[in-house]
Amino acid sequence: MFRDLSSQAAVMGLLAAFAGFAGSFAVVLQGLTAVGASEAQAASGLTAAAVAMGLSGILLSAHSKMPVSAAWSTPGAALLVTTGAVQGGFPVAVGAFIVCAIGIIAAGLWRPLGRAIASIPAPLANAMLAGILITLCFAPFKAIAFDPLLGLPILIAWIVVAAFNRLMAVPAALVAFAGVVMFGVDVPAEKLAALSTTPILQIEWVTPQFTLAGLINIAIPLFIVTMASQNIPGIAVIKSNGYEPKPGQWFSVTGVFSLLGAPFGSHAVNLAAITAAMCAGEDAHPDKDKRYWAGIISGVGYVVFGLFAGIITTLVSLAPTILILAVAGLALIGAFSKAAVDAFENPSTREAAAVTFLISASGISVLGVSGAFWGLIAGGLIMLMKKYLGKRATGFLK
Repeated sequence: MFRDLSSQAAVMGLLAAFAGFAGSFAVVLQGLTAVGASEAQAASGLTAAAVAMGLSGILLSAHSKMPVSAAWSTPGAALLVTTGAVQGGFPVAVGAFIVCAIGIIAAGLWRPLGRAIASIPAPLANAMLAGILITLCFAPFKAIAFDPLLGLPILIAWIVVAAFNRLMAVPAALVAFAGVVMFGVDVPAEKLAALSTTPILQIEWVTPQFTLAGLINIAIPLFIVTMASQNIPGIAVIKSNGYEPKPGQWFSVTGVFSLLGAPFGSHAVNLAAITAAMCAGEDAHPDKDKRYWAGIISGVGYVVFGLFAGIITTLVSLAPTILILAVAGLALIGAFSKAAVDAFENPSTREAAAVTFLISASGISVLGVSGAFWGLIAGGLIMLMKKYLGKRATGFLK
């Protein structure tokens, strides 16, 4: 197993962990606070979620020998922001998190769901992935528009190094990011002072309470959003990179870790989509059978970030978010280009793939579920209609 470990996979795994944690931890904190968590409870929830998703990724990647990347439910956290506090406060929210976790475990054990997800056509899976990634791939250029002195060095470092060694281009961009933050970002004195008073590890038990309001307002919507916006796209991303995932088993594992993290404030753990594309793509290793180490290293990175969540969130907050997203976007350009080519390669499925891509890239959310899910549904309906109408036309001609 250790013979498959490579510096290439390790670098991509660490970058995926950094991008996944830094790019969305603020949303998680806002979501937990919105449903009644104190500052300490929100920090505990962030720690528990990061450790839970890290351990999930390590276990699933090592067992399956596939680059499985787990994540906290970012759409779920956004849902919590809009939901707000329920009667009974954060203990009721934690009770809802537990119910949601049990639902994810049950969904994984229900075989028809696993078979349905595994049968997603490859062109639609690739189109959905390209739609998810394109927004992030815009980030390096948006960073230049935000501040050319900060954004240009990151892009130039990536371009220059890629001309000599494509595999070192993203690490070079990461070094450039650290440089511009260190020498080009004016950090307020109060943020620097906060570093000395921030506790390294914050973990706090919350005794759950179960109410009908928590079930209806938090548990059920959180379950639907997590499954539709994260778990299903996550499986599709893995499949689009040439692997044969095990949806039911993987869902159940993330559900178990969601259950373990919930009493400490973690809202939900699920399969990742964007960071999965980083770990499962060719940039993680030319040999797809050795990319699983990117998933393992990514998981280790999440655990470390989680254990040091207090100090890390303070450090990461020193940099403008757009710069963090710029590095992640550069790392995903290769994955985007491959997914786009594979999605539109077959003329017979090109229209369905185009609809899936456009809806996934639109950023829309219907009934609290992201466009990635609706893109798959719309593309699938188009493929079914073309197949059905084609058969009818053939029968009529006969």
